[in-house]
Amino acid sequence: MRIMGLDFGTKTVGVAVCDPTGLIAQGVETITRREDHMLRATLRRIEELIDEYQIETIVLGYPKNMDDTIGERAKSTEEFARTLERRTGLRVTLWDERLTTVAADEILSESGVPRPERKKVIDKVAAGIILQDYLDHGEPKTRGRQD
Repeated sequence: MRIMGLDFGTKTVGVAVCDPTGLIAQGVETITRREDHMLRATLRRIEELIDEYQIETIVLGYPKNMDDTIGERAKSTEEFARTLERRTGLRVTLWDERLTTVAADEILSESGVPRPERKKVIDKVAAGIILQDYLDHGEPKTRGRQD
């Protein structure tokens, strides 16, 4: 089963997919848009990638606050999850993404990627971290949509 991981931001969406065995996540691309609310082209590109990789489920990074509360970014992510489910017909699982961008930045820094170049790929790497965390931990019955 192929799974897609997404890191949804205000102007970008990092995309990762797993291998056909469901063991290894790999960043695919970063989708960029001009405005936070302009999602039509972003959704269209996600649908193209779903077809290309034969995706069966989506894991969407859920940006909870460090104190485990739900802020505006998390609410926007919940709305995006509902939109994705309606448009694609696929199940979307929200997955705690706290500190994934920090981890992605550290990985890129340790790999010697210059800061200007990191900005171009950090969301794709963060999506890979979100998806790999999901793959490593499976999906316990208590996890999933948190609306």
